[in-house]
Amino acid sequence: MIVINCDVGEGIANEHLLMPYITSCNIACGGHFGDKNSMDTTILLALKNNVLIGAHPSFPDTENFGRKWITISDEELQKSIEIQLDIFQERMKIHKAKLHHIKPHGALYNAIAVDEHLATVFVNSIKKYTENVYLFVPYKSEIEKVALNNNIKIIYEAFADRNYNDDLTLVNRNHKNALITDKEHVFQHVSKMVFDGKVKTLLGFEKSIKADTFCVHSDTENALEIVQYLSNRFNKITI
Repeated sequence: MIVINCDVGEGIANEHLLMPYITSCNIACGGHFGDKNSMDTTILLALKNNVLIGAHPSFPDTENFGRKWITISDEELQKSIEIQLDIFQERMKIHKAKLHHIKPHGALYNAIAVDEHLATVFVNSIKKYTENVYLFVPYKSEIEKVALNNNIKIIYEAFADRNYNDDLTLVNRNHKNALITDKEHVFQHVSKMVFDGKVKTLLGFEKSIKADTFCVHSDTENALEIVQYLSNRFNKITI
């Protein structure tokens, strides 16, 4: 069996279908999408399905769904992240739920993977929320290094439905081959990472990678088909 996570509470309204097939979820907390109602609904669904709950903060940019770089000062970004996490923790407390992890979203996730300064700003923003809480990070990233230097526990994440560049960054969503939607292709993509510790990049090279959890985006067109297929295939394999 493998550990699958999904970004949820983002307005797709398929969480009730995905939850039975995933181990953990990352709930939008207002930066790119979400309000108290959507957080409450998604938290309760996760609790009902025994799914580990993570906060999914973002650049404060609902207009672009948090998937574009925005110009923002360090102070403004830190304040926004703290506001998002404060609101999310408030909702979690109401439902007596425990925060398992934090996973940044979209453009922020990609930016802190390669920008040490921004990674430091992000870590400073989340430090007070990370007691007994993990941070999802990509392998060989700047945020991995900064988090470890600040004694933040990490979980390595890779993407089941996304192609990789040779430097282990994700292929830009504007590229026609950024997404992987064929369920068997996704299975082979993930299998290589699980069993060989390698990912085949878009240009065909094999690069070493570590992954403890694999993300399937809930807004990938056939996300449910993918998580069902991965769950069924890997449940038949002894890892």
